This record gives sequence, C-alpha cells and structure tokens, in this order.
Amino acid sequence: MQTPDWTFPYPSTRMPVFCRRGVATSQPLAAQAGLAVLREGGNAIDAAIASAITLTVVEPNMNGIGSDAFAILWDGENLHGLNASGHSPAGWTPDRFAGKSAMPVRGWDAVTVPGCVSAWVALSERFGRLPFARLFEDAIHFATEGFMVPPIEAANWAKQAEELQVHPDFKRDFMPEGRTPRAGEYFKFPAQARTLREIAETKGESFYRGALAKKMASHALAGGGALTEADLAAHQVDWVKPLEIDFHGHTLHEIPPSGQGISALIALGILKEIPGFALLPPDSVQSVHYQVEAMKLAFAEVHARVADPAYMKDDPHLWLTPDYLASRAKWIDPNKAQKFGPSEIAKGGTVYLTATDDEGRMVSFIQSNYMGFGSGIVVPETGISLQNRGCGFSLIEGHPNQVGASKRPYHTILPGFVTKEGKPVMSFGVMGAIMQPQGHAQMMIRMGLHQQNPQAAVDGPRWQVDADQNTDLEPHFGAETISALRAMGHTPPPSGSAFGFGGAQLMLKMQNGGYCAASDSRKDGLVAGD
Repeated sequence: MQTPDWTFPYPSTRMPVFCRRGVATSQPLAAQAGLAVLREGGNAIDAAIASAITLTVVEPNMNGIGSDAFAILWDGENLHGLNASGHSPAGWTPDRFAGKSAMPVRGWDAVTVPGCVSAWVALSERFGRLPFARLFEDAIHFATEGFMVPPIEAANWAKQAEELQVHPDFKRDFMPEGRTPRAGEYFKFPAQARTLREIAETKGESFYRGALAKKMASHALAGGGALTEADLAAHQVDWVKPLEIDFHGHTLHEIPPSGQGISALIALGILKEIPGFALLPPDSVQSVHYQVEAMKLAFAEVHARVADPAYMKDDPHLWLTPDYLASRAKWIDPNKAQKFGPSEIAKGGTVYLTATDDEGRMVSFIQSNYMGFGSGIVVPETGISLQNRGCGFSLIEGHPNQVGASKRPYHTILPGFVTKEGKPVMSFGVMGAIMQPQGHAQMMIRMGLHQQNPQAAVDGPRWQVDADQNTDLEPHFGAETISALRAMGHTPPPSGSAFGFGGAQLMLKMQNGGYCAASDSRKDGLVAGD
C-alpha cells in the first residue's frame, strides 16, 4: 500500500493530490476551510473540526448541526476512537411503537439525541491547538453570506425534497422560494449562523444544557416528540478502542458496535481464508463473487446481533477469530451466489472527511443526518436540522437492537483507518449508508492486495449488497462481467441502489512523510493541500 502503482486503469475526472498536509471532503468549500486552519497553525484535528462544521452549512443535504459523528485519529503516537452518537429519548419505551410494522423514518419519532456538536468539543478539548471559536469562522461566513450550490449536491437536494417538502420545517428552511436551489445559485441560512456562533461561544453547552437545548425540547413537545432537555443534558461521548483485523500485512481499524464497521473486518477476515483469493484480479468475476459472498456473510451476523453494546449478547471479538472466520468461509460456494443467515456463536445520503498535518497527525471523521436531510425536523430559527437515526432500531421483540429508552441504535456511519506494524498508513472513508463497510473492504482489497494508487482505487467500479442480499453493480464493471455474475445468481435489487455507490476520501501516508490524497468524483468534493 505504501508503494502504489501509478497507472490509472479507470475513467476518471480526478487525479491524486500530493501534499505535506491537507483535507479531503465531499464539498470543496469545506476542504478549503480545513486547509485555512492548517495554514494558521492549526493541526489536523483543528482542520477536521473546521471542515466538519462547515459541511453542516455547505452540504446540508447530507448532514447538519443535528447529526451524529464518529472519528478515528492518530495523534502522532497513538490511535484513538470516538463514538459521539446519541441515545434515544428516555420516553422511547417499546410500548410507544406498539402496533407499528417498522420504525418511523421521518418526524420526531425518528430523532435521537444529536451528537456531532459533542464530537467537535471533545476533539478540540483533547487534541486541538487553535481556539474553538476559530473553527467556526468559515461556516458562519457561508451561512451568513451564502454559498453557491454545486451540481451533484443540487440534484440530490431536489430529489430529497420530493419526499421531504411535506414537512413544514423542511419546506420553510430548505425550500425558501418554494423550490430547492439550482446548481450555481446562492443559498444562505442566517439562523444557522446564529446557532453556530452560540455553540462556538459556549463550547457546546447551549446545545446540550442551555438555550438551544430548550428550543429543541420545546419544538419536540409541540410536535408530539419525546426528546427532552434531560435527554440532551445526559448525552456524552465515548472514547473507544477500535476493533481491528490484519489483511495481508495491513491492519484495518473500525469503531466497535453499535456501528456496522465490524462487518468490513469480518468480510476481509473471511476472504483471507479463501485459497488463491489474493491472486485474483480485483475486477474479475471470481474475485467480485467472493467479495460479495463474504460481505453477505458479514451482514448476516451484524444485522442479527449488533446493537448498543450494553444490550449485545455476543462479544464482537468472537467474530474476528481465525476459527470462526475459517468456518464461515466454508459456507461460500465458488460457483453460485447464496443468501445467508447468522451462525451460532459461542458465548464469550452522510459526509466523510479526512485531515492530515505535517507533524504526522491523521484524522478519519464522519458525521451524518442519515437519510440525507434526516428527519425533516428543523428547529425554528436555529438551522438545527435533526437526524433520523432512530429508524435504525428494530421492532422485533427480544432483538438486541429492539427500540428502547436511552439506547443507541444500530449505526451505519463509520470512519476507517489503516496501520502497518503499528504505524499509520491511511485515513479513509466511503460514505453512503449500507455501502460504507463494503466500500472499506473494496478499498483495502484494491490498495492492500493490488497496490492501486488512492485515486485509481476510488475510481474503480463498485459492487453493493443490499439488506435483502441482492447485489448491485456499477455499469463500468462491463456488460460481460455483469452478465457472468448474474449467471452465478447475483440478483440485482428490484429498484437499484437506494444510496448509490458512495463517495470516498482517502489520505495515504507516503514514505517521505507527505501524503497522497484522493477524492471521489461521485461527489462534488476535492482535496485541498499544500
């Protein structure tokens, strides 16, 4: 992975960026905000926070002040994991949802406590260098003065509005002229600027225990929601030890449950147990078949067992043991696609960014409103657009992820990080709901096994398994490859991929101490570095 192949085998509109420090995000203005912080003497953590805050303004169709967040970072000496996802309201007993066939997707009964503000504060307090308020300046500027909406974002915004315009909050704030902004048009949100300024001045206290918390709770009460000031005040982040697996000399690190990151580790662990897999070209029919089947096996476990760690019945480390992985690999038929259920185990629409600095720090950071704009709830006169993470709960009686009070739901967003022999190699992520762990696995295979450079790995065609274990394939795999995979039984989803094939951002550490970075052309973003 540290001596990549500098050929470019796939069509692309991007080239890799070489820099001694930089930021890669899905929105150019946010990347530039992070670079500005680096140039003022900030470190990678400061840059990541500034970019994340700016993204709530300039890419509202994917995240907001009411998002959740996770991070994995290398502080120059050690690796750290941060879980800043929120819990459900204390009023969310199973009885509240009795009689429903599924968790609500929009509205107050989809809103859990938002955690991204707490992530900004925690990261800044523990690792930041610049004053917290400085990290808000670009975001406040764009919210006040406006920013020009880029093309992919404009199309996504319009598509989401087809469903969300029935929510008065959404229509009021994100369709101010009765429609969504078109590519190249300005969008401004002064109320969001005021809220960001208050968060900056109070270091997040107002959001969880002050005036902003009161506004959120009051709006919830008026709308029949269960979120209270006490729920917000009870929120706290968790510093966690990432789970890991070795894959042909490199180690992939993921945030442990309640997130789905472990599914990438399981899939890679299974692939290690398949004889000859490492020798197969990454886009070949046989390689893709094995990759897809390993991911199906991983999801079968994760969807059945992952939940708030306090409610899980199994130790996730058991899913990463060689004996378990070898036993699961035997389930794969080399010639035929299958659908899998969980094994018996012995008891024992998101924004992603990465930032690096010239002192060796590397940050992998992700925050999300989940389904694009999230719940459709926007707290009046604040610009706080709230996520809909509550729909990640299950209504199945006895399931470890069954909806309950003050409980974290199953979470899809995950930052990725790669080390080799205990040293940092790459901070990266592939946003896009269920696509995320699948994207992580595909990046590891392309770069770790086949030495593709970061941009080539990002540009390569992707596959995606859906919740029903159907398989979608990007068209540039080629008609012959797709036809061969279909003949093996890989069934396409009935209506295609709900979230597309994701958007990746990568920062690879070079042997000379600099970085090679890549940004996905499936998004509007870029790498900003020097």
